[in-house]
Amino acid sequence: MTTDAATDLFEAHRPLLTGVAYRMLGRVADAEDVVQDAWLRWSREDRAEVREPRAYLVRITTRLAIDRLRQVQARGEAYVGPWLPEPYLTGFGDTAPDAADHAVLADSVSLAVLVVMESLSPLERAVFVLREAFGYPYAEIAALLDRAETAVRQLAARARRHVEERRPRYEVDPARRRELTERFLAAAGGGDLDGLMALLAPDVRLVGDSGGKAKAPVRILHTADKVGRFLIAVAQQQPQAEQLYRFLETNGGPALLILSDGTPDSLVQVDVADGRVTTVYVVRNPDKLRHLAEH
Repeated sequence: MTTDAATDLFEAHRPLLTGVAYRMLGRVADAEDVVQDAWLRWSREDRAEVREPRAYLVRITTRLAIDRLRQVQARGEAYVGPWLPEPYLTGFGDTAPDAADHAVLADSVSLAVLVVMESLSPLERAVFVLREAFGYPYAEIAALLDRAETAVRQLAARARRHVEERRPRYEVDPARRRELTERFLAAAGGGDLDGLMALLAPDVRLVGDSGGKAKAPVRILHTADKVGRFLIAVAQQQPQAEQLYRFLETNGGPALLILSDGTPDSLVQVDVADGRVTTVYVVRNPDKLRHLAEH
């Protein structure tokens, strides 16, 4: 295989590898670093010996992601306020050929699921991602991770049970979710408390992630009254700079990116169920928004 052919093959697999690494880590920069490390290993490999390039690339990416996740967990760094994954632009490209596959991939990368996955062990997370998001057979996952298939099945069952027990229920239909998101944002941005309260579930939560680097609630807000009044208070504050608004698809669902003087200031996304907003996610940590500047 020529160098150019090897490069083209790797680039063809880059979206898949980035998707695996991001779901493992919940951090865009770390995922990109892992994929770059995978490229370096691939570029040095005797590729004549690699019979299945896709399996090889997924294997080294997964193992590198496991190592990176273990390092992050070992550092045990204190985070100021609630933590959310970095917003991840999703379109899925050729990885989701139909609506059913798109729904599976969107669910596997949703903020709700990724937050729950933070409490999984690195191996549980790897098995969950490969099995639930990408549909790998247990035998293939076992080969990728050098584990017995019975052990992989146990890891998958434990991870699936953990995620199912803890993740909130939410609407996955993209059109319905977008419609409710737009109505929610219009009510919140327009200072319409009554309209906003009509859209909020009684037990709605607001999770604000600033990492201590921007203004945001340092604790999760609960109940429609507290969340509604907080959002109206924010909307009534006069912006100190020119603001622009862009709709993006992040983590499998519609999100609003707010830019201040051209710089990403906040990203807002909601989960909805039964026609009501159940969770409001607000990412304000500038380190997590920087990669969205050009989108």
